[in-house]
Amino acid sequence: MSISELQYLVVDALEDVKAQDIRVFDTGPQRDAKSPALSDLFDRVVVATATSNRQTRALAAHVQERARDEGYPVVSVEGEETGEWVLVDLGDLIVHIMQPTIRAYYNLEELWGSHPVELPLPRPAARRARSKAAGAAEGSGAGQSAV
Repeated sequence: MSISELQYLVVDALEDVKAQDIRVFDTGPQRDAKSPALSDLFDRVVVATATSNRQTRALAAHVQERARDEGYPVVSVEGEETGEWVLVDLGDLIVHIMQPTIRAYYNLEELWGSHPVELPLPRPAARRARSKAAGAAEGSGAGQSAV
């Protein structure tokens, strides 16, 4: 799975559980020599806001589940005990899920924000195909809409 596919998978998982203010930052090697990598450890940082401890933990669990379902290993998870700030390490991509006060205090956008990644809409065809497959797996019936 490419880093681009992984970032879409993570953003989709966060959106599934209603994360707010999702931001993706490129921390890997840049195309021009004037912009070196911000980190040699990972290529992307995703920051998202949750409204409660329960939602923070649910978001982290859903990101892990979706990554594992796609065969991508979860390296580690930190902060699930308190649920104020949960970090999910997916190797090439790090996910920070924070409550608003914690996010404002640590302001990770200032640290990692020099290279934001704009995710175009609509999503790539791979996501649309997964969404259709998920809808088909739920069965057909009245009230279902086409993707």
